[in-house]
Amino acid sequence: MSETLLIFLTIFAVLVALKIAVYSLFFQQEIRATLERDPAATGPLPVMLSYPGLHALFYYRVAHTLYQENLPFFARLISQFGRWLTGIEIHPGAKIGPGLFIDHGMGVVIGETSVIGKNVTLFQGVTLGGTGKHKGKRHPTLGNNVVVGAGAKILGNIHIGDNVSVGANAVVIHDVPPNSTVVGVPGRVTRREGRKVEGINMDHTSLPDPISQALQKLQHEIDKIEKELKDKYSK
Repeated sequence: MSETLLIFLTIFAVLVALKIAVYSLFFQQEIRATLERDPAATGPLPVMLSYPGLHALFYYRVAHTLYQENLPFFARLISQFGRWLTGIEIHPGAKIGPGLFIDHGMGVVIGETSVIGKNVTLFQGVTLGGTGKHKGKRHPTLGNNVVVGAGAKILGNIHIGDNVSVGANAVVIHDVPPNSTVVGVPGRVTRREGRKVEGINMDHTSLPDPISQALQKLQHEIDKIEKELKDKYSK
């Protein structure tokens, strides 16, 4: 083994050990969230070394610290490096609570004034985007225990309540009350029997379709009228 290769392997091992130490100290809730919500996760070590969502959060926290210290240029540099490395773009100005799990992550975008609560789950392709050109709050606020399905877009300064499930590819442009589901384009709200959903529901595909439900109700009324007319004229 050449001396150069030995030095490289030593440096690599030190960096990996340092990474594991940092993640173990400062990302315990995120690691726990990944193990709880991803059935493919086999243990803490693979999560710390190979999950892009966790890496993206690491770069976000460094960038966010610089952003708060009024160093936006360096914050954006680190943010863009994290984006290049993971495929996940998190603006340094966003505010993210503990326990965020970004599954797969490719194409996820979290805008500057976004606010994310505790124990939120984002699947690949999710956008928390802004509307308009004003400098104030223009990105969404997500409550606790929110699950946003793959490809969903949540746009503008709107509020998504606690325990909300957003269906895959939904486009949400209005506030969503707690304990609800949102499906469709534009997003339509359907309550889950008016009861709080316990825990975090990771199923973001088996969601009610309000349009289909309305059409079924309309068809039922048509069938009822047709039957009444047949009974009337058959006499």
